[in-house]
Amino acid sequence: MSWTEERVETLKKMWSEGQSASQIAKELGGVTR
Repeated sequence: MSWTEERVETLKKMWSEGQSASQIAKELGGVTR
């Protein structure tokens, strides 16, 4: 699973909105630590 610009932007946006890591992972789909 690669980190595209779009995925990184989604991550930053959700993080800045105060989403939890698990919510973000669920939104992005298939991301594990």
